[in-house]
Amino acid sequence: MSDAVSGCTRPRTTVTEAEVEALVHGICFKTGPPRRLGVEVEWLVHELRAPRLPVSPERLEALYSALRTVPLTSPLTVEPGGQLELSSLPATSLMECIGTVAADLDAVRAVLREDGLALVGLGHDPWHAPRRFLRQPRYDAMEACLDRTGPAGRFMMCTSASVQVCLDAGYEEPGPLGHVRRWWLAHQLGAVLLAAFANSPLACGRPTGWRSTRQLRWTGIGTGRAGGPPLDADPRGTWTRHVLDAPVMCVRRDDGAPWDVPEGLTFRDWTRNRAPRPPTREDLDYHLTTLFPPVRPRGHLELRMIDAQPGDDGWMVPLAVTAALFDDPEATETAYRAVKPLAERTLGRPAPHNPLYRDAARDALTDPELREAAVTCFTAALAALPRLGATAAVTDAVAAFVERFVLRGRCPADDLLDLRGGASRGPYGRETHS
Repeated sequence: MSDAVSGCTRPRTTVTEAEVEALVHGICFKTGPPRRLGVEVEWLVHELRAPRLPVSPERLEALYSALRTVPLTSPLTVEPGGQLELSSLPATSLMECIGTVAADLDAVRAVLREDGLALVGLGHDPWHAPRRFLRQPRYDAMEACLDRTGPAGRFMMCTSASVQVCLDAGYEEPGPLGHVRRWWLAHQLGAVLLAAFANSPLACGRPTGWRSTRQLRWTGIGTGRAGGPPLDADPRGTWTRHVLDAPVMCVRRDDGAPWDVPEGLTFRDWTRNRAPRPPTREDLDYHLTTLFPPVRPRGHLELRMIDAQPGDDGWMVPLAVTAALFDDPEATETAYRAVKPLAERTLGRPAPHNPLYRDAARDALTDPELREAAVTCFTAALAALPRLGATAAVTDAVAAFVERFVLRGRCPADDLLDLRGGASRGPYGRETHS
């Protein structure tokens, strides 16, 4: 959620339905050789010595004021609940991306330690109820909009954190690195990544029945806001229709008044009805930032289904694995063959509102088919990492993750459940549901 827009630009350039179609169709997939890589790492901020105690808004404000003076390469943003996010600049190699973000994180952690605070890698806050830190028109409107579908939106806004991997869209032509294949692979492999890196089994101090409660929250805010489009051979056209038919979150204002939150208004309707005012190019750009599918095309592909990971360097593992499986042709072909049988479990429904993503979020790698696919994919990624120039430290970190979790049919969420006695409570995925 690094798309925060400060203020509102007075409407200038209105757009028609045909112009919106042409604009979205032209910008959603920018094809070419896969050369660049990026990552967005979100973190919860907790008390270093007493993480169950809430951090006061005053301390958070002082912290973020101090962080604004720290020279960083990666843009630093604050999320609605006070989470921190670092968004890397596009890198030309895996190690460039890792090195830049790691250095920035070291600088950020040094500031937090001075105030007794810590960055915590969990996909969902295990103790605290949603609490808004940022009070801005964007987030007021978002909260009002998402409240219509229930409490999931507030949890998503204020208590969730992720590792988002950004990849080039791929070549225009067919093949393992073509954009149509990479778009399809991102969705099917996304279920495997979701399962393997699930790290959010608790909320408000109790098990939710889902190893990725974060994904449960995203699913709960509805298909129009957090759903993807159907998968077919024309991802540009399909995504363009999806954007036009998605509900408008809000109509921005620049007079200081609360932003309008229309109900049932799609962007297509807005272009046709021209009310409450004609939509502009700026409105379209903003609308695109209010859609949260598990894979979002922004010229590049943004994979959004991975929970934040434990440890200072845990975020490097999903970044390295995903980069290897998408940018190494041999690993890409192996991953494609491994996840192809899983596609049947979607029943043709878009992610994440299908049985495959449900099972991945709830059962993770206790699901035999997801475990088998994960073993194949992670093994291929390990073999590919040296070809991508990964250092021994990064390769060793991935190998340790494979040994600790993937080969054993486990994920980081299982460690959290074991710590609170979850291992003796029977099959977790069938316990208490939220």
